[in-house]
Amino acid sequence: MKLLALDTSTEACSVALLVDGQILALDEVCPQQHSKRVLPMVQQLLSEAELSLQQLDGLVFGKGPGSFTGVRIGVGVAQGLAFGADLPVHGVSTLAAMAQAAHRMQQAQQVIAAIDARMAEIYLGIYQLDGSGIMQLQGTEQAIKPAALMPLTNAVDYVAAGTGWQTYGDILQQWQTARSSDILYPSAQDMLVLAQPSWHGSGFVAAELAEPSYVRDEVSWKKLPGRG
Repeated sequence: MKLLALDTSTEACSVALLVDGQILALDEVCPQQHSKRVLPMVQQLLSEAELSLQQLDGLVFGKGPGSFTGVRIGVGVAQGLAFGADLPVHGVSTLAAMAQAAHRMQQAQQVIAAIDARMAEIYLGIYQLDGSGIMQLQGTEQAIKPAALMPLTNAVDYVAAGTGWQTYGDILQQWQTARSSDILYPSAQDMLVLAQPSWHGSGFVAAELAEPSYVRDEVSWKKLPGRG
């Protein structure tokens, strides 16, 4: 199995390549430079692996939530590459990717992932590890005011991941018992791990069916051309 993953949904730009069980990854924090960096990073990894796009089996992309522009760039680039090489695609949540990273780096079993969503909100997802080592969403991902969160009685069992904890740490005091981590952004290498069950379960789709997940849909709608 050969899969390429890319993500441009946050300040970080991330690309990873899975080749026969081995993962190569590149991660850069490059705000507002994603459209310039993502394709050279893809080419670098393909060159290192001595592969072409046409030799891949599928393409994975970070579907959001995150920056509206960043999510659109990621979906667009993924679609363009997939169309050109006739590859199926699969979208992975950026919040889930951070939760998976917490398991990879800290052996976390439960994770509270929060990305700074601007407008005094965070994108939030709560995850729990399943028996196969994959982080599963508990409930739904949401855009929410930090002060509106309900405290968890067992927050000490969770690992905190994402920029939301930095930006709104004073408001998230109710969850200060959650163990901190160095995970601020999603990484494409964790998206590859999350995508593998979907690959085996025929969860990849044609490139034209690739869809973003903005979570805050009403804001995205207002930003579309012609909308107020």
